[in-house]
Amino acid sequence: MSEPVSPSDGLAVLHLFLKVSVNSDATSVKAAVDAAASAGDQIVPVAVLGHKADMAIMCLSTDLWRLRDLQTALVVAGLDVVDSYFSITELSEYAQEVPEEMKRARLHPVLPPEGKPAWCFYPMSKSRNVGANWFELPYDDRRELMMEHGVSGRTFAGRILQVVTGSTGIDDFEWGVTLFGQYPDDLKEVVYKMRYDRASARFAEFGTFYTGMVDDLDVVLERIGCG
Repeated sequence: MSEPVSPSDGLAVLHLFLKVSVNSDATSVKAAVDAAASAGDQIVPVAVLGHKADMAIMCLSTDLWRLRDLQTALVVAGLDVVDSYFSITELSEYAQEVPEEMKRARLHPVLPPEGKPAWCFYPMSKSRNVGANWFELPYDDRRELMMEHGVSGRTFAGRILQVVTGSTGIDDFEWGVTLFGQYPDDLKEVVYKMRYDRASARFAEFGTFYTGMVDDLDVVLERIGCG
């Protein structure tokens, strides 16, 4: 077996977006997920709405090889990977002084949260456009903007769980954002409200959004027609 390839701190996070094919076998899909969970990985199954995918598997692991094994096993089980995103849990440079409990929650989240079945994922980056280049701003200015952004986010405490993972240099965007909510309109509202913050209004660039419902794997497979 290969030696583990692990983040120095935190968890590696793989979002796989999958479609059912004529070769899809539910028993093999369950075996793949069970193997990952038995190894200690966290699995979030999602039934995805719309044409972009049938389901998503969000997996949090301490070992990149285990993520690769899960991806391989799902493909062997007959699911087609139509999109993916890789990132790592992180503590923002603007949040180094938060309490230890909050640091642990960001680096080692426990997912999925109870009572929040509405789910969405999107990647994002900060812009480098002329006149709106985030990376030319002094640190203190960037920190002020992010503190303002955080204040908006905290108004959704209890309604939304936000998991922000870092992907600079390891995927196409700089962060992945996964939202869990009790109601789907909460997902819409939090993204809408926070886009008015200066950090987002001037500097945010967004990728593809995926939305769906978190449930047990058996339920998700049944509802997407994977028999």
